[in-house]
Formats: sequence, structure tokens, C-alpha cells
Amino acid sequence: MSGQDTSTGGQAIELNLSSSPRCLPVVRAATEKMARLVGFDEDQTGRITLSIDEALANVIKHGYGGRQDQPITVRLEPVDDQRGAGLTVTIRDFGKQVDPAKIRSRDLADVRPGGLGVHIIQTVMDEVVYSHADGGGMKLRMVKYVDPQTTDTPGGAPSPPAKD
Repeated sequence: MSGQDTSTGGQAIELNLSSSPRCLPVVRAATEKMARLVGFDEDQTGRITLSIDEALANVIKHGYGGRQDQPITVRLEPVDDQRGAGLTVTIRDFGKQVDPAKIRSRDLADVRPGGLGVHIIQTVMDEVVYSHADGGGMKLRMVKYVDPQTTDTPGGAPSPPAKD
């Protein structure tokens, strides 16, 4: 279920679940824990968790047509590169393939319930890449980097800005 990522030195977690909404709380809990370990504050952790939840809801609804017995893999992986510390999330399904260029948010002027998942994902995450997965289905790779201005210190207050 977890493995060592030698490129970042961090622990990656891979969750294999069915396309049932009942599995979403497990993914949310794992995401919250991993995001906090990486260094995200409570607000950013909540936003990341919401983005993943929206992505999974889209897989269930659009990729699998609401079927609740189909496989989904979620990989949470710490990243530490030239942009800093962060979290890479990869969601892989085996559902309907769509043209990645056609995945976009609906017009926000179209006021109605639902349909904002793609907008939320693109607003919250720093990198968002949809692609066809080998063997069918889709893959969504999202990356979010820690903003040092909003990182919690042990006392709960934002960290002071780094000095050069």
C-alpha cells in the first residue's frame, strides 16, 4: 500500500478503491494526513482534499456513469523540487476516455448547482494534467506546492517570511 520514493525521499501512499462514494472518506482522511505531513496549513489541506474529492466524483459520474464497482487508484506522493515542498496526486481510472483538451470548467456565469469540480481543481492546484491512461481510462496528475506564507507553525500562526 505504500512505497519509498527515492527521488524525493518521501513516502508515497497508493490507495486502490472502488468507484463507490463510500470510499471517499478514506481518501479524504489519507489526503488530509499526507498534506499536513508535507507542511500544508489547515486551509490549504481542506482545499486540496476538496479538489481530490471533486476529481473522484467526476470519475464516478462521468468516467463510470455512476457505477460503484469499478477500480480507481489514488496515489499521494510528497514532492520536493526546485519549486519547493508539495504534494503530487495521481488519480487513475479505467472508465470512458475523453479528449483531455475538452475537459474544462463550465462558464461560471451559468449559475446552477453542481458542475464546478474542474474549476475547483484548476483554481486550487498548481499543476493539473489530464491524460489517457495506458490500457484505457484516464489519468489525472495534480501538484500543489506549499506556500511558505501560509504554513502553520506549531503554535498555529502563519510562519514568518523567509529571509534571504
